[in-house]
Amino acid sequence: MRAASVSDYRELARRRLPNIFFEYIDGGSYAEATLGRNVADFEAIALRQRVMRDMSKLDMSVETLGQVLSMPVGLAPVGMAGMYARRGEVQAARAAKAAGLPFCLSAMGVCGAEEVAAGAGVAPWYQLYMLKDRGYVRELLAQVKALGCPILVFTVDLPTPGARYRDVRSGFTGASGISSGVKTAWDGITHPTWMWDVWAKGRPHILGSVAPAVEGRHGRVTDFLSWIARNFDRTVTWKDIDWVRETWGGPIVVKGVLDVDDAKNAVKAGAQGLIVSNHGGRQLDGVRSSISALPAIAQAVGSDLEVYMDGGVRSGLDVLKALALGAKACLIGRAWAYALGAGGEAQVSKMLATLKSELAVAMILTGCNNLRDAGRELLDVDG
Repeated sequence: MRAASVSDYRELARRRLPNIFFEYIDGGSYAEATLGRNVADFEAIALRQRVMRDMSKLDMSVETLGQVLSMPVGLAPVGMAGMYARRGEVQAARAAKAAGLPFCLSAMGVCGAEEVAAGAGVAPWYQLYMLKDRGYVRELLAQVKALGCPILVFTVDLPTPGARYRDVRSGFTGASGISSGVKTAWDGITHPTWMWDVWAKGRPHILGSVAPAVEGRHGRVTDFLSWIARNFDRTVTWKDIDWVRETWGGPIVVKGVLDVDDAKNAVKAGAQGLIVSNHGGRQLDGVRSSISALPAIAQAVGSDLEVYMDGGVRSGLDVLKALALGAKACLIGRAWAYALGAGGEAQVSKMLATLKSELAVAMILTGCNNLRDAGRELLDVDG
């Protein structure tokens, strides 16, 4: 099968990956209503087609927080990417660098920041979850700062994990005993390409950034959800941004905002950016889609900080819609995870090229020469 769209990469990943890991990428929380809204609400937005305009020159680049991106897209933090392809975070970061885009390393990644920086030749953006052990957080921030990580993405919508029923059914969480072990082993054995690439050649299978803080077996990936529930700090408030800012000393982007008042609090707390996000529909089910929350937030705070969004972005057309509604750029998560699972760095690079081609077509057919000028005039509000 030759992939032509993100949905094709999803199908290739489904075939190649053991079910336990595909369901982890693909699933959301509870009944997955918000997961579905993220995609459906993008589909419901109509672009405004314009014709007979000189579209011989397109400027797809944007500048944000001191970085010039080849298009307004970044690779969002995705947990355990090293279980989708051998040392997967490194492969994805290389693809992002080649495309002129930023890669944000998940705090729950298999590869640590040092390995990603060395393997990709550029330090990634780094995702922070606040842990109860502030001493360890301080050490971690010092390490990634010393590597030259330019942006800290402080994810604030996971004081506790959402209930992801697909992970229970697949055996990823809550499973134990001989029968569960046999099922998991069979899941791997029946995917020999993955077994050779990841299980045999992709070790160690630990949480690279936080492994020293994880109890039991050096931070193996299968321990991490229960570890989150025990160690993520539920007492964090907006006042704690002061501590993070003083400890980090660089730009902070707050990820996981859906509410206008929370967005205003991010401004007051001194953040340089925020990501309108519902964690890909993986946390509180039943909340609104990211794209539907974006316009009000962008209107309220867009002049005070950089506003990004993630959740449901599956094409270059979606990127243009998000920019028209106030985003400076989009972060993609499942899109690159599917491509990575489908075939590693090469497939991530192809997916990003497809996304850029789709964005160019959308610009030409809506009469948008320069993405810095993208606004609501690109949308057909009556469509």
